[in-house]
Amino acid sequence: MQKLLITYGTRPFAQRLGRMLSTRFSCHYASSEPFPELLLKGDYRKIPTGANPTFAHELLKLSLDEGYSYVLPLGKMELQVLHETRMLFEEYGVAVLLPDQLTTRLLVENPPSAVEVRIIHQGFDLLGEGRIADPSFSGVAMLSDEEDEPLLCLA
Repeated sequence: MQKLLITYGTRPFAQRLGRMLSTRFSCHYASSEPFPELLLKGDYRKIPTGANPTFAHELLKLSLDEGYSYVLPLGKMELQVLHETRMLFEEYGVAVLLPDQLTTRLLVENPPSAVEVRIIHQGFDLLGEGRIADPSFSGVAMLSDEEDEPLLCLA
């Protein structure tokens, strides 16, 4: 089973996504926010904030050390730095689930649980629904009413 790391892992939205993905992935969580040390013995990892200059390097090191195939960033401050360094992650076999174009995407923060979201990698739904978006889109998405333009969802 492939391993997936979800950032902002202590947030309810991250937990919801982890439950959705748990049938297909071994889900793990990372956060720069305070959380009980006891969780470090389980599926939680401490990471620096996205504003930290070493953020991408430390997240890549963690991904390689722990064998994560995917990183699902849910923090707004993480987006730009991971977007800029995702090619480096890909060179090491780690897919960062972000769209090719960030500046043109509408962002939805903490979508309500009543809203259906999809986790997409290069246009394909990771839960097996097939192609549901343009191949340039990766990340957590809420589909628009016309289902033609995915909205990027964050914690």
